[in-house]
Amino acid sequence: MYNAPQQCPTCGSALQIQELACPTCSTIVRGRWAANPFSRLTDDQQTFLLLFVRSRGNLSDVERTLGVSYPTVRGKLEDIIAALEEPEPEPEPEPEPAPAPAPSTEREKILERIARGELTVDEGMAQLRRLQSGGDAR
Repeated sequence: MYNAPQQCPTCGSALQIQELACPTCSTIVRGRWAANPFSRLTDDQQTFLLLFVRSRGNLSDVERTLGVSYPTVRGKLEDIIAALEEPEPEPEPEPEPAPAPAPSTEREKILERIARGELTVDEGMAQLRRLQSGGDAR
């Protein structure tokens, strides 16, 4: 039996388990489940991990069994630890602020100019009064 692929062949995203089937009675269960973190390991890493567990975590025993140096064994173990760590979620980009809607009326234009500090409140009020009375707001 083959190991299930872990990444989408099209976009490279992590695949999700969505269906399980019983080979005896053909029952099918559908849902969404996370993959086992050990399935992220390569075949060599899985073999090393099995040897490590059978050696009860004794790196010297693993070193002797594989016929490699202690730093090599330690490096392999560090690679496995790194592969088993949960990937850091990528921070979501901050949404760009929505552009301010363009003022659609003269009144809104005057209020915008006050907000930007181009007019004092008194100047803006005077323009609003002139606008209301039908005169030129500028």
